[in-house]
Amino acid sequence: FRLEESVMTDRIEAAWNLAKERYGEEGVDAEAAIETLASVSLSLHCWQGDDVRGFEGAGDLTDGGIAATGNHPGRARNADELRSDLDAAFTLIPGTHRLSLHAIYAEPPSPVARDELLPEHFARWIGWAVDRDLGLDFNPSFFAHPKASDGFTLSHPDPGVRRFWIAHGRACREIGAAMGRATGSPCVTNVWIPDGHKDTPADRTGPRERLLQSLDEVFSQELDARENLDSVESKLFGIGSEAYVVGSHEFYLGYAIRRGILYCLDTGHFHPTESVADKISSVLLHLDRILLHVSRGVRWDSDHVVTLSDDPISLAGEIVHGGVLDRVHLGLDYFDASINRVAAWIIGARNLQKALLMALLTPAHTLREHERSGNLTARLAMMEGTKTLPFGAVWDYHCEREGVPQDNAWLPLVEAYEREVLEARR
Repeated sequence: FRLEESVMTDRIEAAWNLAKERYGEEGVDAEAAIETLASVSLSLHCWQGDDVRGFEGAGDLTDGGIAATGNHPGRARNADELRSDLDAAFTLIPGTHRLSLHAIYAEPPSPVARDELLPEHFARWIGWAVDRDLGLDFNPSFFAHPKASDGFTLSHPDPGVRRFWIAHGRACREIGAAMGRATGSPCVTNVWIPDGHKDTPADRTGPRERLLQSLDEVFSQELDARENLDSVESKLFGIGSEAYVVGSHEFYLGYAIRRGILYCLDTGHFHPTESVADKISSVLLHLDRILLHVSRGVRWDSDHVVTLSDDPISLAGEIVHGGVLDRVHLGLDYFDASINRVAAWIIGARNLQKALLMALLTPAHTLREHERSGNLTARLAMMEGTKTLPFGAVWDYHCEREGVPQDNAWLPLVEAYEREVLEARR
């Protein structure tokens, strides 16, 4: 979209001035809050735009426990269409952000095996990101492949299969480093594997021993942390691995601490009654940095679009009030094919930003003082009272200042894009 320079309306500016004054009464600097929010980059996930299909020509995902549901028109069929859709989404999200790519989105001149991927196979992605001043993050693709057809990759009992996937992981780290070098911003290269059993296994230890050895080989080459940051991601269960996942929370947390790499907490990868927000302060006592994949599970790890619900609000509160915003890499990870895919990016990203803004506008210092003094009544009263402060006026002002439409104004632009661009892809 080519958006005309935003002109601050009298209504928005008047509401902002009143909101700023009201937050000031609570000891909150609203101007500082939106300045901080403007500096936070989210990592949008490319796979929302094409239902996690990639460009290898495999079609629907069958191996690896991933499924995108729905058939809304307009799925990106190639990299140019996907980049066009991303351009549209980025235009309607306040701030400057990043893109997270999977290995299956390579663009080689002819088919290349995953264990032979090179940075040059992502040259067009890198050039596109540099032109737009976007950072890049990267993910090896340990799924939707004949060598993952039985649900095992790095923990496979066959040494030959393990060697293939180890080589893939090593190649992806090199690609991540090349992306970080080109963009001038470290690329977070995140390893997630689907390995596990559908039913109760006879041996839980063997696969984890093999995974440990494979990961050590993947990470054996030392790379410049100014170019590449390694991360590992756990999962509670998956499609086809309901009874046992090799890369559990305990396994990967221990591994990340031992190697001093990032640990990825995906909000859809835990039990519905677990609080991922509660894990942040514990994990960051042992690790310098973490990666968050923000998703929304509905009864299970279903990767729904992020909404402004209690979970992301709690997550943002832990990050902001814990003073660790600079130690947390924020990424999105969901794929919904039942709605407009460009809108899905925008809705999820803007909701995560709103959660962060809510946290930045919370009088955390006063709340902590009440807690330290034992005045738990005042703590609860203030926590509840902050929920009715004029957050929306601050968000509207932030959008206007960043040159993007307010919440009631961006959807018609996406609907026009759907009529003019997406519907032609039928």
